[in-house]
Amino acid sequence: MLTKNATIPNKDVEQHTLAKSILLHLLPGFFLTIIFIIAVPFAVRRGIPSFLVLLIAALLFLIPFELGYLLYQAKKRNGSFSLKGIVVFRQPIPVWQYLVLTFILLGWVYFAFMIVFAPFEKPIIDTFFSWVPDMYFAESFFNQIDQYSRFLLITTAVLGFFFNGLIGPVVEELYFRGFLLPRISRLGRWAPLLNTVLFSLYHFFTPWQNPGRILALTPLYYAVWWKKNIYLGMIVHCLMNIVGTIFLMVAVLKLV
Repeated sequence: MLTKNATIPNKDVEQHTLAKSILLHLLPGFFLTIIFIIAVPFAVRRGIPSFLVLLIAALLFLIPFELGYLLYQAKKRNGSFSLKGIVVFRQPIPVWQYLVLTFILLGWVYFAFMIVFAPFEKPIIDTFFSWVPDMYFAESFFNQIDQYSRFLLITTAVLGFFFNGLIGPVVEELYFRGFLLPRISRLGRWAPLLNTVLFSLYHFFTPWQNPGRILALTPLYYAVWWKKNIYLGMIVHCLMNIVGTIFLMVAVLKLV
């Protein structure tokens, strides 16, 4: 349960208007998706996996955009690239709380995605997104994994681990929970929910997963809000993505 002190944390942090917050939440994902949509047909015709295209686009655009915006704000506010006062929610918590909360929250993420939402994903795709070409779905990569070269598969697996499993989640948590979430704190207990919904919508390239993402991630980001600790979000986010990348690496190793 959220305490009164957790309702409006960091009162001295500048508040964004709703329009500005929505724009900053969605803009990076919008441009990433445009790049992804344009690049994938060219890549697929040349035997390059669409998932690798997404990873490269995130590496060259998404991460620099989000991290660059934070550093720009830091330079403007602090006269240096120190993120002090820019990225907040860094209150320490005991190690045992990291362990317990990570176990509970990660368990919920997989229960929500794989048990609760999984039966609905295909019907949602068939009903609302049947017009999307197969090349834009992750399943197409795994269904055709034996058609790609060993070099491309290893490259995809390595980039997937480091950028989708580690660097990407860390930068996203700095940007979305450390920077954007505190700047809508005037909304009180609605702030984490709005942040979660906008973070899910920011994944324009997989809109069919929005219900599952919102269901799975809402408790996590309320926990980050409650504890005012972005590192909890980083740990769960990284582990969540790393587990997914492990499945990719196992599939790759079977072929190489």
